[in-house]
Amino acid sequence: MPSSSESQGGLHKKTNWWGSFVIGLAGTILVTGVAPFAVQSMGAAAIPLFLLVTAAGVILCFCLAELAAMMPDRTGGMPSYAFETYKDFGPGAARHIGGISAWSYGLGWFPVAPINMILAARYIASLWEIPLGKEYAPISASISTTVLWISIAGLLVLFIPCYLGIRLGAGFATLLGVVSMVPLTLLVFLPFLKPETMHWKNVAGFHLADPTVGSFAFFISWIFIMTWSVLAMEAAACYIGECRKPARDAKIAMSASGLYGFFIYATIPLMLVLVLGRAETDPLTAFLAYTETIFGSEGWVKWVIGIPLIVALLLSVLNAIMGCGRSLYQVAQDGLLPKFFCHTNRHGVPDLAMAFNLICSIVVVFFGSPFEIYIFSNMGYLLSVSLALIGYFLCRQRHPQLERPVRMPGFVRFVALGIGVFFLFVWIYGGYYASDIAVVAGKRWLFFLGLGIILLYLPLYLYRRLVEDRRTEGLAKELPLATDFRSGSKAETSSNPEE
Repeated sequence: MPSSSESQGGLHKKTNWWGSFVIGLAGTILVTGVAPFAVQSMGAAAIPLFLLVTAAGVILCFCLAELAAMMPDRTGGMPSYAFETYKDFGPGAARHIGGISAWSYGLGWFPVAPINMILAARYIASLWEIPLGKEYAPISASISTTVLWISIAGLLVLFIPCYLGIRLGAGFATLLGVVSMVPLTLLVFLPFLKPETMHWKNVAGFHLADPTVGSFAFFISWIFIMTWSVLAMEAAACYIGECRKPARDAKIAMSASGLYGFFIYATIPLMLVLVLGRAETDPLTAFLAYTETIFGSEGWVKWVIGIPLIVALLLSVLNAIMGCGRSLYQVAQDGLLPKFFCHTNRHGVPDLAMAFNLICSIVVVFFGSPFEIYIFSNMGYLLSVSLALIGYFLCRQRHPQLERPVRMPGFVRFVALGIGVFFLFVWIYGGYYASDIAVVAGKRWLFFLGLGIILLYLPLYLYRRLVEDRRTEGLAKELPLATDFRSGSKAETSSNPEE
């Protein structure tokens, strides 16, 4: 029998830490997209940068474990906690910080689906030797017709398990997750089977591939790009609210996600540099060149790595559709986005919010280049990360007396604050310069596109506030009671941000 919350149309609590962890592996899989680009541009200097940024991602996971265990009924992960952690600034400020955080998070995560479908499509075309077809540039960068149609078809097919509920989605993701861990882990250890393929001189001194480009803006721009994928281990938090025992599952899922993610992001760039150096390979299929360099061009090599790698990319697509749909659902439940995003189907999932992400993902496929998508997408994601880290500090600093099923050491709050403030600087400074430095000159419009999409929150909020809420008289009385995590008391959820 469903619980009362389920029967009222809420999200179902039908998974556990394992479901959260394996779906959250979608974040770790993003290394396949960013690492080849970073290594080609930076050389061995990319390795310590990956280490530092990934360490910040582990801290983020630990902070989210504490917040998730404190607020087990909130779904959507990282941005959903901002609504609570900023309440000391007043309900109105808290609601809008939470709303902007969730909308920005959606901007950060939904492009994961089109990016990884483009990567998967390129690997599929390479493995099965499918002609790429005509190249054309519908929006910015060029994309082949084969990659375009495979990407769109893949997005449509993967929407099906997302629509059918968290139990099927988690089960499907478990299969994909277990398989996806194989290529990621093998990519680290395969060179040790043939030690002569590892060239340690490639990493000596961690020098830049081109020392003349090593400016302050260059490094901050690359930190900006890395944060889009390296911090994405936090994706496991999106499903803690759907776990049967969230207080226990939060600690296990977030710790496992953070530590495994750190291992992968610390080692994959290192192995790429050791084996390939700065070889001029196609970044979209760099790992096939990597395995061929180790074992030669025998047919079995590319299939053993290529098939699981495609599966891993598909898992990431699955999570992108499911995860940020839940974030939009939660902030709509808080009264900040149109009620459209609140709708759940009979399987207990936010179907319309996920369908919205699907449509946006299909549009973004037409951008053609994953690297260009990184820029405008991370304008949303890194803002949401920064707000979450600063919010954790506020919650821990101002309310130390609250019960915490998961409790980080006290000094972690200051570390979180420092990282959050630094990432705000990277967000604006690195985001402004990243398109010209890391992509190509003349692409700064991608930075402004990201800012513009963030600002779309305002008309969406106004529509909810001035149109939808005014249609319903006595809305505050009809809304269910929500628990204030700071007091444990029941408080009415109001559509009025000033109450």
